[in-house]
Amino acid sequence: MATESSGRRTTEEVAGKAHETVDRVAEGAGRAEEAARERLSGAGDEVREKVQYGKERADDLLGSVSGYIRDYPLTAIGLAFVAGTLYASLKRRR
Repeated sequence: MATESSGRRTTEEVAGKAHETVDRVAEGAGRAEEAARERLSGAGDEVREKVQYGKERADDLLGSVSGYIRDYPLTAIGLAFVAGTLYASLKRRR
């Protein structure tokens, strides 16, 4: 009977250690998950900033091109004609 009591105590000790280990691992995993979420959230903010910057640059470029066409309409038509001719020539060669 003494061995049954010591066996039960050993089993309880092992179970207690196992629970402690599981708790530590769960706590560490929780911290890792939180850190990953924070990093991903920061990455999302950075991507949104880059997209906004790209939109602003595209708007600036469109404004510049529109201004050039308004100021030099004949030159713009000539450039468009040359670009179209080159494009058609290259497409025909394929």
